[in-house]
Amino acid sequence: MQYEQLDERLVRCVAPNGLRVLAEQLPGVRSTAIGIWIRSGSAHEVPTRMGTAHLLEHLVFKGSERRTAREIAWELESRGGSLDAYTSRDHTNFQAHILDTDLPVAVDVLTDLVRRPLLTEDDLRMEKNVVLEEIRGVEDNPEELVHDLHARTLWGSHPYGHAILGSRDTVTALTAADLRDFHTSRYVPQNCVIAAAGSITTEALVSRLEAEGWFDAVGGEQAHPLPHALHDARRGVRESVHRGGQQHHIVFGTDTVPASDSRRYALGLIVTLFGGGMSSRLFQKVREELGLAYAVYAYQQFYQAAGVLGVYVGTQPETADLAVSAILTEYERLAEEGIPEAELITAKQQLKGQIVLSLESPGSRMGRLASMELTGDRYRRIDEVLAEIDAVTGDSVREIAREFLSPERQTVLRLGPTDNH
Repeated sequence: MQYEQLDERLVRCVAPNGLRVLAEQLPGVRSTAIGIWIRSGSAHEVPTRMGTAHLLEHLVFKGSERRTAREIAWELESRGGSLDAYTSRDHTNFQAHILDTDLPVAVDVLTDLVRRPLLTEDDLRMEKNVVLEEIRGVEDNPEELVHDLHARTLWGSHPYGHAILGSRDTVTALTAADLRDFHTSRYVPQNCVIAAAGSITTEALVSRLEAEGWFDAVGGEQAHPLPHALHDARRGVRESVHRGGQQHHIVFGTDTVPASDSRRYALGLIVTLFGGGMSSRLFQKVREELGLAYAVYAYQQFYQAAGVLGVYVGTQPETADLAVSAILTEYERLAEEGIPEAELITAKQQLKGQIVLSLESPGSRMGRLASMELTGDRYRRIDEVLAEIDAVTGDSVREIAREFLSPERQTVLRLGPTDNH
């Protein structure tokens, strides 16, 4: 086992079988957050098997070699803890938040989910229905659906355009053998990152993982590297999808930099100023000044191979063109002018505050450690992160805004009852 002291109370371990383990001890807390990340998500699926990673994430909760579905749910909840999971484009995660004394149970349950699921045909038939209902829920919620449609439009044939849930057809067609193959090849230590933060020591965590067989040599494969997404994004596309309803749901967006790129801080400042809250330009212009929408915001997503900077607005069909025009005008203004120094200082204060406040909980600290490892980024102390944000200059923001925020670059997807443009 290779040990690396990254900070005073933070240790990174690399096992001979490739497993990465990170443990951060936080003084003054009595709980621990622990998670297992598998480096396989929806972007690692072939188009005909979209939804495999997400369906597998569901199915492992149906029972393991040692626990029923109810026992999996009850084991931590009965102790006041919680158990959760999610699937993203780059990875799948299982995590628990528990009292420090319950670490052995949490490691045992998480290992059951990841390493010892039953994956039976009967459970698959039942869970398919659950996922199909989840897909129908998205289809009935235009504010969610428009983001999936935009991703498909923006990324085209790139795997980042795959729907994380899959489609009705692909989910229906998946077999237990498909899921077992995916599990056998991907849910292996060399393809996993385990991170924990809170009232915990490296020794205690490593000891529990060793008892569960995490350091044994096993087969399987690492997630296949993704294509370089920046060459695949479809920029400047305008599309409309017609459906009933009272609003147009509109998403603007373009590809940006991956999670490990140092320009992410400048992009974060732009998003904060552009549409990060009630004081942002988009909120003040589109909602407060023009009264065209209730919901309007900007967002960013960072993936392993790329990122997305986007804007969402929901507005009436008769005001959709006005809203689109107003938002593209704000895009143009940022692309041409950048951010004035006074606004840049305020945006820095806001972004730094958000980062510091987000790291007040063990769960957030755990997620930060895993993100560093998953993206191949180096560890930075909080003070170093804040210093990097302070070091962002107006010129660098102007350069990034000019590259990523030109109106012509934005792919726009409208979902609504009529076509007004």
